Amino acid sequence: MHFRKRIAAVTAVVAMAAAVLYGSTREIAVPDEDTGGGLSWFRENKETIYFWYSDENMTNFINSAAVSFGERENVRVIPVHISDSEYLEALNQASLSGKQVPDAYIVSHESLEKAYLAGLASQIEDVSKVCNQDHFPEAALSAVSYEGKQVAYPLSFETSALVYNETYLGLWAEQSARRELSGANDEEGIEGDPDAVIDETQLAAKSQEYMDKAIPGTVDDILDIANTFDVPEGVEGVMKWDVSDIFYNYWIVGNYMIVGGDAGDDAAQVNINNPETIQCLEVYKALNQFFFIESDTVSYESVIQDFMEGKTVFTIATTDVVARLAQARAEGTLGFEYGICLMPEVSPELASRSMSVTQTVAINGYSSNKELANRFAAFLVDECADTLYERTGKVSANRNAEADNGALQIFKQEYAGSIPLPKLMETGNFWLRLERLFFSVWNGADTATLVQELADQISRQLGN
Repeated sequence: MHFRKRIAAVTAVVAMAAAVLYGSTREIAVPDEDTGGGLSWFRENKETIYFWYSDENMTNFINSAAVSFGERENVRVIPVHISDSEYLEALNQASLSGKQVPDAYIVSHESLEKAYLAGLASQIEDVSKVCNQDHFPEAALSAVSYEGKQVAYPLSFETSALVYNETYLGLWAEQSARRELSGANDEEGIEGDPDAVIDETQLAAKSQEYMDKAIPGTVDDILDIANTFDVPEGVEGVMKWDVSDIFYNYWIVGNYMIVGGDAGDDAAQVNINNPETIQCLEVYKALNQFFFIESDTVSYESVIQDFMEGKTVFTIATTDVVARLAQARAEGTLGFEYGICLMPEVSPELASRSMSVTQTVAINGYSSNKELANRFAAFLVDECADTLYERTGKVSANRNAEADNGALQIFKQEYAGSIPLPKLMETGNFWLRLERLFFSVWNGADTATLVQELADQISRQLGN
C-alpha cells in the first residue's frame, strides 16, 4: 500500500443480483441480464439493510457474510459496491435521497470525524458486546473512537513490521562466532588469528549464541550487523526500505510526534516540536550514511522485490508481504529462510511506534434500521473474522483471528502498540508535509529547523 493512495470513494450504486431471489415490501431495482443490463423490479418481504463498501476485493467476503447472516436471522443484507472516488460524498447523497439509504458501510478510520460530524456515522449500540479489549487491541478501539464515543466497529488493519533474511543472519552469526573464537575483537580492532583451529562443536554453540541475538531490538543492532557482516555475492545492502513513503518511516517518530493523541481526535494533544522527535530524526538522517537509499527513485515494490531476490537482509513491509513470501516459497522461487519481527526501537533510550490504519464498519446516522445494521456489523467483525484473511488478504483487527498464522501474529503485535492515523480534519495535509520533511532530513537538511516549521504550520491550521 502507498500512503498517498489511502482515501477512497464513489461512482454508482449497484445492488447485488443475488437479491432477486427474494420478495419485497418496497420496490428495488437490480441489474437484469435478460434485459440487456436494464433494471428489473421485485418486491421483498424481509427486513432489509444495505451495506456499502469500496474495495472490490471484499466482495466474496461480504457476500458470504450477508448470506450467512440473512439465513440465520431471516433478514436480508444487500451488499453495494461503490468505486473509489468521493466515497463519503456518495454516501451523503444516497442518505439524503431517501432511496436505498446505506445502513452500514466500510470506511477507513481516519475519515470517522468527517463522517460523524456529517451525520453519516453514529455511536454504535454493540448489543453483541464485541467492541472491547477481549476482542480488539487498544489501537483498534482508539481508531474507532471519537470524542470518547465508539462510532464504528474495527474490521481490518494495516501497519508495518521488519522482515529479515534468516539464512543471511545465520551466515552473519557464523562469521561472528569464527571471529570471536579466533581471538578477534571488533571494538578494539583486533583481527584475530586467521589460521586458528576452531573446534566445530564450539563454533556451533557460539554461532547459536549470535543467532539468538540476531533479531534486532534497536537500530544500533542493525547497524552492528551492517558493520560486521561480510555479505555474500549478490547482496547489495544490509537494509533497504521505501524511505519515500511516510507509512514506512513514521515508526521513527511515532512515539513522540503527537497529533491528536491516541484516538487522533483531540486538537489539544498536538506536540510536534520536542527534543525526542528531533533526536529520532537525527538517527534517521544518520541511516543514509549506511544504506544509501535514493529517496526520489525507491518504491515499496522495488524494495520487496530486492528482498525476495536475496539482495538485502532487512526491509520494512506491510501485511501483504506475508502472502507474497509464502507464495514464492510454495513456487520454489525463494532461495532462503525468512522471518518477521517487531520494529526495532530507535535506540536504547528512544522508543519506536508504528503507524496504523484501521478499516471500520460504521452505522449510518440516517439509517432507519440501526439495530439490524449494528447486529450485522458485529457479526462481520467477530464471527466472520476468521475468514477475512483467506477471502480478502486483509488481516482482521480481531485479536482472536488468524491464531495459527505466526507471521500475521507478529503484525498483530505491532498493530496493538501502534498509533492510529489521526482523524483531525484540520491536519489533513500534515502527512504530506511530514513526508516532505522526512525526504529533506534523509537528504541532509537541518532537522531542528524543519520540525519547527512543521509545528508552526500545524499550529496555525489549528488556530493556536
